[in-house]
Parts: sequence; C-alpha cells; structure tokens
Amino acid sequence: MHQSTDPYVRVRGAREHNLRGVDVDIPRDALTVFTGVSGSGKSSLAFGTLYAEAQRRYFESVAPYARRLIHQIGAPKVDSVTGLPPAVSLEQRRSTPGSRSSVGTVTLLSNSLRMLYSRAGAYPPGAERLDSDAFSPNTAVGACPSCHGIGRIHRTDEQLLVPDPDLSIRQGAIAAWPGAWQGKNLRDILEALGHDVDAPWRELPARDREWILFTEEQPVVTVHPVREAERIQRPYQGTYMSAHRYVMRTFADSKSASLRARAEKFLTDSPCPVCQGRRLRPEALAVTFAGRTIAELAAVPLTELDGVLASAPPGGEAARVLAEDLRARIAPVTELGLGYLSLDRTAPSLSAGELQRLRLATQLKSGLFGVVYVLDEPSAGLHPADTEALLTVLDRLKAAGNTVFVVEHDLDVVRHADWLVDVGPLAGEHGGRVLHSGPPAGLADVAESATARHLFASLESPERPRPVREARGAVRLSGVDRHNLRGVTAEFPLGVFTAVTGVSGSGKSTLVGQALAGEVAGRLAEPGFPVRRLVEVDQKPIGRTPRSNLATYTGLFDVVRRLFTASDEARARGWKAGRFSFNVPGGRCETCQGEGFVSVELLFLPSTYAPCPQCGGARYNAETLQVRYEGLSIAEVLSLTVEAAAVFFAQVPAAARSLRALEDIGLGYLRLGQPATELSGGEAQRIKLATELQRLRRDHTLYLLDEPTTGLHPADVRVLLRQLHGLVEAGHSVVVVEHDMDVVAGADWVIDLGPGGGAQGGRVIASGTPSEVARTPGSRTAGYLARALGV
Repeated sequence: MHQSTDPYVRVRGAREHNLRGVDVDIPRDALTVFTGVSGSGKSSLAFGTLYAEAQRRYFESVAPYARRLIHQIGAPKVDSVTGLPPAVSLEQRRSTPGSRSSVGTVTLLSNSLRMLYSRAGAYPPGAERLDSDAFSPNTAVGACPSCHGIGRIHRTDEQLLVPDPDLSIRQGAIAAWPGAWQGKNLRDILEALGHDVDAPWRELPARDREWILFTEEQPVVTVHPVREAERIQRPYQGTYMSAHRYVMRTFADSKSASLRARAEKFLTDSPCPVCQGRRLRPEALAVTFAGRTIAELAAVPLTELDGVLASAPPGGEAARVLAEDLRARIAPVTELGLGYLSLDRTAPSLSAGELQRLRLATQLKSGLFGVVYVLDEPSAGLHPADTEALLTVLDRLKAAGNTVFVVEHDLDVVRHADWLVDVGPLAGEHGGRVLHSGPPAGLADVAESATARHLFASLESPERPRPVREARGAVRLSGVDRHNLRGVTAEFPLGVFTAVTGVSGSGKSTLVGQALAGEVAGRLAEPGFPVRRLVEVDQKPIGRTPRSNLATYTGLFDVVRRLFTASDEARARGWKAGRFSFNVPGGRCETCQGEGFVSVELLFLPSTYAPCPQCGGARYNAETLQVRYEGLSIAEVLSLTVEAAAVFFAQVPAAARSLRALEDIGLGYLRLGQPATELSGGEAQRIKLATELQRLRRDHTLYLLDEPTTGLHPADVRVLLRQLHGLVEAGHSVVVVEHDMDVVAGADWVIDLGPGGGAQGGRVIASGTPSEVARTPGSRTAGYLARALGV
C-alpha cells in the first residue's frame, strides 16, 4: 500500500536498548498509550525509536551541517519505520531550567503580555512609547540596572563574615576566607601590610576592620613566610583580596557547587532596593494596564490575570485584540489545572509534570496539525480530578488532526486510549517484547501482561496493614504561613504511614517538604523529641551529566574499584584504585574525559550527548580495559544490570547489600553505569531510597517522600509500597505526598489539602483515616478515595 494512504505507522525490527526486534503497527490520528512495567522498553519504543527516527529525518531535511552530525548522534536501531509524520516531543526533561526562566517564558505568555503593555498600556503624560523588549527583565533595555533583572541582590556584612569577634585573624576570625594555604596566604599578606593578626577582632580599629573586610583595593606586597624546619620557603609577591570581594567572586564565578554553597552562607538575599524586586527599569514600571503595572499582573495567578483582562475597560482595537489573544493563550494552561501559577513563578520551582503540562498547553495554541505528539507520563504529579482535564486536552490535540503517543502508567489514561501498545512482560532483558497492540479491551486476553492484571482487576482493596496502625506520638505544626498556606495547623502522627493529598498547587509540597521538614530538622537535637533522624527523598537528579551514575551514587563503584585494584594484573602493574576511576586522568579515555559521551552542540536545537568516538562509550582507555575481574573488564561490569550484578557479586558482601536494596525496590533492570541523564525523576528517587535502605539504622527516622509512585507501573507500586510499609513495621514514620488513590487507601492517616490550587487552596480540608477522609464533603479527593476503597 502506498505510504501516504496507509493509516498506520509501521515499525519493523526495533532493537533500541532492550527491544527484541520489535514489529508493531500503530494507527495515525488516534490516541495511543504505551504501557508496561518500569524498564520494559515502552520509552525505548516511543522515544528511543519513533521520536528519534522522526528527529533524524528532520535533521536530514534541514542543512548539511545537521546531516554531518547525524552519525554522531546516532540513528535508532530499527530496520524500518514507515508512515511516520513529523514529531513533537514533550518529555519530562531532566535538566534544570535557569533562574531567569519562568512560567511566562516557558509558555510564551510573557511575550503577549509585554506586547499588550507596549501597544495598549497607559503611559504617563509626555512619556515615550516603549518597545516590548523594554518590559522584559531579561533584556538590557528592560532590566533594572541595579540587580540586572534578577529582582534580588546578595549582600554581606561584618556579622556574617566574622561570626566570632573574640577570635584573632590568625585564629580564623574571618570565617568567610578560604581554608588551607589560600587562607594562610591572606593572613600573611595582612601581617606584611602591618595589621595586627594576633589581637582579638573586636579590639581592632573600626577603620581597619572595614578595610580588611570590604576594600576593593588589591595591594601587592612581599611576603616572608615563617620558616619551618623541614621546608625552605622563599619570599613571594602576594596580592590581597578582601573577604567581601572573595565571597562575591566565588559566588558569581566558581564552577564548584560546594564552594558556591559555602560562599552563599555569608550572603543575605534581599529584594533589590532600586526596583523593590520588580526586576524592571522605572520607565517600564510607570506604564499600567487596567491600573496595574506589568510586574503586578505577572505576580497574580493566571486565573486572576484572566479575570483582569476580561473586565478591563475598553481601550481601543489594539487593546481588545491583544487582551483576547492573551486570554486565549491562558485558557489551555488553566484547563490543565495550572491556573494557580503566576507568570513570574520561576521554572526551577516547578515540578517536571508542571513543566511538561505548560509546554503541552503551548502546543494546544500553536495550531499544528498532522504531527505526532510524543508525551512522557503527562499525568505525573496530577490529582485524579486534574487527570480528567488532561484527557480532554489530549482529545483536542487528536481532534485537531494529530496523532498522540503517550507513555503512561495512570490506569484512567490507559482506559481512555483508542489503541494500546503493551510492552513486557518484565523489565530489562526480561522485557522488550510487544505483548499487545490493539484496542484496550483486547489486552484482557494476554495472560502474561502485568498491565492487564491491574487494568481489568475488579475493585479490590489495596494491600494494606490491618488494622490501621496506632500512632506513637505526633509532630504538630501550627500557624504555618508560607506560599499559599495561611495559618495552617496540621498534625502528623508518628510510627504510621501518612499520605498527604490534594489537587495540584494545593500546598502539599510546601507543607511537607518545607514546613514539616524544617520543623523536624530544627528539633532533632531537642531532648525528648521522638524523631532522631530525618530523611528527605526527592526526585531531583542524582547528577546532571553522564559522569554521575547509579554505581557512583550508591557507593557501589568504590567496592568495584577495590576489587579490580586487588587483581593480580593490576598489582603487577602497580595500579591503584584511581586507575579504575573515570573521573581522574590515568585510566580513563581522555577524548571524552571518562564520560563515555561527548556533547554535540546544535545551533538550532539543544545540545545532545553522543557516544564517544574513541572509546565507544566504554569510558576507559584500551590499556585499563585489559585488566579483568572474574572475566569482565570494568566497562563490562558497569554495563551489567543490577539483577545480573547481584548474581555476579553474590560472594562480595559489600556489593551484594547495595544490589539487594536496589532489587528490592524494583530497580533490577537498571545498568550499574546508567548515566544520571537517562534516569527519570522517579528512578532517581528510588535510587536515593535504596541507598538509604541499605544503611537502615535503629533510631526513629522520619522519611519524607514527594510523589514516590511517579513513573511507576501499578505492579512496581506494589513493590515500592512493601518497602515503605516495611519501614513503618520496623518502627519508623513515613509521610508521602501522593496522588495514587490506591496508595492513599492503604495509608494509616490522610491529610487532604485544598479545596483548589493556589489562592483557592492552602487549607486542611480533612484529616483522619482513609475511610474518614473518603466521607468528607467539600474534598475533591474524597470521591476518588472512596472509589479506591470500594465504598
């Protein structure tokens, strides 16, 4: 059949990652959901094969420059793909957006708002009309010159730089200075300049103290170091740098995260005194629309902004057209349950799910048709009530003439699909096969499908301890006033499993991740306080480059390197453990400096990683790879899955313990050397939890987890829950922020926030056992929880 009339995307011989020569036909102009347990190969099919092939074809069509890079980026391992339209990927990106990125810049709503102020704003009498760039804090013409458009400035003072004025300079009074030789050098320079470095700081003249800490001068003097018996130290020319200058330069320029974090301790962060945190020049802030400045409108929730635009007095045709356009762009964002966000909300403060939904809303307004949208778990971080709105949006994308491919675990989204591609049956080498490709109902006949067992199971009570556990004390929060929480009082019982629920933006993460965590952290040393340790397990990446991986994060790699160092061949060559590290010169491949990947910069797209052409991704040079442990090189050990490594290292207790913890939490399919850039937020969180579980202590520990089931198939959720409930059985306390109603139904205690998001949320609507909360009127969670409980 001719490709243009063939209604299917046909994949033949897909071998990406663990896919086993997969052949599958998927209809166009339909909503197709890819399912399967974590690591089964569904993302390898949807993103690694279909989207990657669409991207490759795009590269070939654009420019010779792009075509030259295709062999570096690598085409997907597939025999053929036919009937594939252009594709748009909406992944939950692992990278962290910059501090200047915001809801407004991600959605492009800021552009429309700036245009509205430029063309239809009320200017002061005699003021010159401004271009739209003048209303952006990210341009030279718009940014406040004092804070450069950041809105906040960093300052320091004597109390921060010198916390103990009873110490002398030689004793380390200037805490902000660096340690080791660099700090000694600065002290010696001060002494050479004639300052008393042995008198207590408080006894020095105020003028001298001011100069030592804050001068911008950098005098050069000859320093005569004190002679030490065993070392000859010659005079040298030393350049002085004040404590303030050192801290500011380190904070602004250092590439070391630890040095920047140390410098930040000596700084206060406060609103810019010139623009009062509004980030713009006075000329831009003098222009108003509906009586408000652009900074004021950017700070209100989108639902409120929409109301302001709707009720604004008529101001001519330009104002009407621009306001209507802006409202049309806001509509899909609020439809996706994100109306509680404001345009100036910084992108780094958003969850991966929120970011993906913002990009989805932008696509809705783009008006594209005839393309394939490939989405990565769009329901992540969504309350069941918000998931219903998401389904409406996906239907609209399809109705506009597009094909929608969704990698998803949420059973409500799976049931809504037109077509289902189930991959499995298990993870890693035990997966990689298409078990079913067809309408969802047909999956019921596939006995080996883990998805079928959950999708068609009758409403059964989730696994939960019976009876509900009794609390042993509680941590009480009162008068919590943060973000949208206003004077909130909440009680978290100890010795039980607590779930915190509520729609997106209702204040769950603020209550748990900030208020509860802060309260407990501040009281750990308090005599009689029942919690002795606090463990927060978030979904932040375990590293930002391919250099970070599962083995390095868990400490397993230290054990592996010691085993290779102890081998006869390594000892004969006199190699130490550093030879087997890809982070230091010696044994690593110097072309990629041990990363296994090189960054390919594309002028028209974000940079991407490609396998190193020298080592092929092995990370090490050829000589290092000659040394073997039990028949494997160190690169081959790093390519083992956790499951295979558990067998390989069964007789090595230090390695077996780490691997068992990773297997127990359902991560047996991951490779030891899997780069952090390839891990999902949920996988990163479970790696952190496994690392914590392998060093389980007896002290009463409070575990805080933010949506631990994100990215998990229902079968994997059961595995995770066994571990979390096991912690409670061992005498600890677990608090999870959660949307999965089966998890909530199995909790001992539920705290429900709401009723809505943003300004409409921030209140405790209900707290009690799951069955009590399920009967609470006014709770948007209650109905879904009742359904999960089967009542």
